[in-house]
Amino acid sequence: MTMALASSKAFSSIFNTLSPINQSKFVLACSGSNHVDVIDRRRRIMIFGSSLALTSSLLGSNQQRLPMESAIALEQFKEKEEELEEEEERNVNLFQKTSPSVVYIEAIELPKTSSGDILTDEENGKIEGTGSGFVWDKLGHIVTNYHVIAKLATDQFGLQRCKVSLVDAKGTRFSKEGKIVGLDPDNDLAVLKIETEGRELNPVVLGTSNDLRVGQSCFAIGNPYGYENTLTIGVRVVRS
Repeated sequence: MTMALASSKAFSSIFNTLSPINQSKFVLACSGSNHVDVIDRRRRIMIFGSSLALTSSLLGSNQQRLPMESAIALEQFKEKEEELEEEEERNVNLFQKTSPSVVYIEAIELPKTSSGDILTDEENGKIEGTGSGFVWDKLGHIVTNYHVIAKLATDQFGLQRCKVSLVDAKGTRFSKEGKIVGLDPDNDLAVLKIETEGRELNPVVLGTSNDLRVGQSCFAIGNPYGYENTLTIGVRVVRS
């Protein structure tokens, strides 16, 4: 009975919204001289109205569930955002703590005069390449890759120099010439030495590599393509 009443109201509402022309067509379509046909059409109208009422009821139910589902989705989004913020905060802290230990290295070729004399003015020298390294200890030892200083290591004419730029413990940037004190070309490693002149350096905090696992995050701080203090994030893909 309740459904029939709701159906009648739904049908009446739909019917009243039709234009006059459509209403007349609808009445004509439902009219007829046969009493059985009229009853059959009324049943069809009632079924049609019941379907409309049921659809309306379902839509109302969905609208009631929507705010709850939206609230859950919003809460999940907030949790994910907080996780990302925490991860970003860790990355920022890692970079801020480690970057003062990273150095910028320039491989410089000194200019020569027309007579072949070597000019010791590094400012007018030609930069042959750049690279990165890190402070090993407070004595001024710098670890870098062999390929960064390969020309200096194989220099036979005294044309090559190595300029190391870094910051001290007070955050003051300075540059010094690096001298080669150790080489391991097979493993692409080299050790330089700079004069600290009483400056306190920031040795890097060393970790261990024997317990690393494939898939763990890796962070590379350096100076690729001349850009100073960049951070690259990736994952460990091989185990030595």
